[in-house]
This record gives sequence, structure tokens and C-alpha cells, in this order.
Amino acid sequence: MKITKFETFIVPPRWLFLKIETDEGIVGWGEPVVEGRAATVETAVHELSDYLIGKDPLRIEDHWQTLYRSGFYRGGPILMSATAGIDQALWDIKGKFFNTPIYQLLGGACRDSIRVYSWVGGDKGDNHDEVARAAKLAVESGFSAIKMNGTAEMQYIDSHDKIDTVLERVRTVREAVGPNVGIGIDFHGRAHKPMAKVLAKELEPYRIMFIEEPVLSQNNEALREIANHTSIPIATGERMFSRWDFKSLLQDGYVDIIQPDASHAGGITECRKIASMAEAYDVALALHCPLGPIALAACLQIDAVAHNAFIQEQSLGIHYNAGTDLLDYLEDPRVFNYRNGYVDIPQGPGLGVTINEEHVRKMAQIGHRWRNPVWHHADGSVAEW
Repeated sequence: MKITKFETFIVPPRWLFLKIETDEGIVGWGEPVVEGRAATVETAVHELSDYLIGKDPLRIEDHWQTLYRSGFYRGGPILMSATAGIDQALWDIKGKFFNTPIYQLLGGACRDSIRVYSWVGGDKGDNHDEVARAAKLAVESGFSAIKMNGTAEMQYIDSHDKIDTVLERVRTVREAVGPNVGIGIDFHGRAHKPMAKVLAKELEPYRIMFIEEPVLSQNNEALREIANHTSIPIATGERMFSRWDFKSLLQDGYVDIIQPDASHAGGITECRKIASMAEAYDVALALHCPLGPIALAACLQIDAVAHNAFIQEQSLGIHYNAGTDLLDYLEDPRVFNYRNGYVDIPQGPGLGVTINEEHVRKMAQIGHRWRNPVWHHADGSVAEW
């Protein structure tokens, strides 16, 4: 069997899909994308395809090493996201070739399902009561955990009015959902170390499941001091792209949950290795996935074989998906049937999902040019979003 063709589709709301074809008629799907840089990643995918056309798609490890090591410059969000989508599609082909889910080729499952959480808002300008209602609705829909943005833009040293706003929002949500629902607070890298320390300490009374990206991953050394100010588990990793990025983070010992993204951090092959590294440090795995159905399917295949995976992000109903959602691209949306706060691991061959190619091609005619907001502080300087 040989790889014959790469085809990419930029589809709403902000995704990039990849289809890899073979001479035996087996096709694989991947989701290589950096949100807001889809066209850039698309170019990288087609550049990398030069290494794979005519090759045996089953030699996944060899292909991964070639894509990573053949270029003098390597790593980073663009190249690793392009590699991730290619890797997902190759695993999809391999699973279909052997007529089995990917997780069976990775040693077999250690779980049948995984807990999922729902995003409920909490961003700049969101009303506290609206966020609380969204959280309560998620719980009534069966979710046992939610995640919300905690902060608006923050200067290095900022007003305690902003701290009070965060605390009031979280208090309102906690009261709405009760004491036992998991609440993740995403700082989104918007805070800097001085204010992150304050937030981490002040949030403790609300029994937070984790705080996410209290500082940017470029500043992970600050986690030492933040960890010394709180007992809340600290999560990070969505903007880290390889096992080499995670190496020092795990060695330093100040992270409790890692969140690599299977569409950014080298795909199934690399995220499986990162998860195993974390297990050796007694660190939990919560794969990042505010993306589409292919990315989620890839995450679930990893979750199936990673003993330290404890919860999975998913994007159904997230505000980014206005106008179209992840189930719209599936032949059978029941594959992601959430029950009692959990989702089953897909049991079909490969990724376990069947993409509605007709709908993909239709939506690719619309495409997108999604960009994240650009925020500014009161003094006019650019703020983290």
C-alpha cells in the first residue's frame, strides 16, 4: 500500500481537515490546524507531503521521525500541528487497514469511557449570572465538570478590582452548580506571575478542579512560586508542542496536569509519548481539544491507552462554533454520545468516526479566515488574549 494524495479543506468555524489517500482505496483523516493560522499550517502540510507520497502509510513511527528530523528547523506550533494532522490520518489508515480502533494497535484500552467537561464562558464582558446559567445548564445536561475563563486582560501588576471580579464570577458559578461539580478556571496565559499568585491563593475556597495556564508556557519557571501559594492543581501544556517542551516542566515538578493538544503536539504518536512521560512523574493528562471531530476522535484514542488521562475537553456548543458544530461533519453523530458526564471510546476502525465528505467539501467552499481578538490594556499596550 502506498500514499497517493494529500487533500486539505479549510472549513468553518475555524478548522482545517486533511484527507490522505492510498492506492488501495483506504483513506485517513486528520485535523492539522493552529487556530487563526489555518492557511499557514495548510501550506506546511503540503510541504511535508513531499516526504510521504509513494511511501507505505503503515510505517508511522518512521514517517513521524522523518517529518520531525529531516528539517534543520523543527518544532513549534506550525510544523508540529502539520505533523499532528498527518500522523492522525496515518493512524486512521492503519486502523482501517487492520479493521480495528487505533487504541488496539497501541496496546489495547485501559478504560471504556472518559469524563468530559463543557466550556461555559466567563470571558471578558460575560455577565456573571449568564455564566452561572450556562454552567447550571451544562450540569443539567449531564456534565459533571465545566471549564470557564477566569480573567480578562491583566497587567503585570493590576488592580484588585479585577481579582474581585474573578472571585465574584467563580462564586456565582459555584453556587449555581453546587459543591461537587468540577470547575476548571482557565487563566489563558493572561495573567503574569505577580497577579497569578494572588489569583491562585484567593480561588482556593471555591474547590477548584484545576487552574489552567496561570502564566504563559514560556514562563513555566514561575509555576514554582505559584504552586507555593496554592493547593489547587495546576494545569498547562496546550501551547507546548513536543516531549522536549514537556521535559523540563515535568522534571521541575510544579505541574499537576498536562494538556497537550493532539492537533498541535505531533499527533497521536507524540501525545502518547508525552502522556507516558507524565505518568512516570505522577502527573495527570487532560488533552486540550477545543477543535473539531477528528481532533476529538484522536484524543479519545489516546485517552483509551493513557492510564493517567482523567478528563477530556470537547467543543460541542463552544462559542467558537457559532453557525456550525463538530457533529455536523460526521455521518453518525451518535459516536460522541455524552452520558452522565462521560463519553465512550469510539469502537469503529481507525479513529472510529466516519467523516461526511460531501458536507466537508460543501463547507470548504465557504471556508473561514478566523482570527482571535486583539486586546489592549487601558494604556494602549497589547494585552494577552
